[in-house]
Amino acid sequence: MFWVLLLLLAWTVAGAACTRLCLAAVRAAAVDADAGREHDLTLYEAAFLSGGPRRVADLTLVSMARERRLLLAHTGWATVVDPRGRDEMERSVIGAIGPEGQSRIAPVRAAAAAADAVRGLADRLVGAGLAVPDGARTTVAAGVRQVRGAAVTVLALGTVALLLPASSDVPRTLVALWFALPLALTLSCLAIARIEVHPYSRWASPAGQRLVGALARHADGAGDDRTYLTSVAVRGIRAVGEPDLRAAFAHREPYGRD
Repeated sequence: MFWVLLLLLAWTVAGAACTRLCLAAVRAAAVDADAGREHDLTLYEAAFLSGGPRRVADLTLVSMARERRLLLAHTGWATVVDPRGRDEMERSVIGAIGPEGQSRIAPVRAAAAAADAVRGLADRLVGAGLAVPDGARTTVAAGVRQVRGAAVTVLALGTVALLLPASSDVPRTLVALWFALPLALTLSCLAIARIEVHPYSRWASPAGQRLVGALARHADGAGDDRTYLTSVAVRGIRAVGEPDLRAAFAHREPYGRD
């Protein structure tokens, strides 16, 4: 009857994995239910939800360059024209450039992205349920991976049980049927998760993704500054139309996709 112990182990693994995934999904749904109501995204918020701290730094640089308060040369250098920042983000960029008023863009972006202003923005978005906290970004995804691992484990345990020498009057088909039950549980849980559980991006929660999506639908044109900067916030530097400005950012240190 050693196969019974294997069956109990299979049920334990499957039950624990499915329970963890269900709890993670319920917590995510509870946060998402009330998040984002009556919240109008600022451009900085949209930039963070779309691309994280680096996108916020990019947006600030582009915005200041558009207003000629900052010169971004095609050689990859930033020069301060107006040292008076209009908000915390702009002051972070000016501070990152340094007292000499000129610096390469790559270190400016890195310093501005790590500034207190961006961290405060992130905390506010997390508190509003629009951004995913650092420790919870992979909660649901980790639950799905655990259920997948449980399904493989159940299948392996069932195979071992069927390969054991027969030591009881229980037919092998019945043993296989017993192991099919926890396997069906894990596969059903994965199927439901694929349909019902909202996918999280790296930065935005489902509520945040909905707000960014609504904002993006109004960023298809480039008729005014607001629309232009909205496009940069949502899509990144690839939305910049000016060749010289795009060349300036081409000199930055790569960190991944915008």
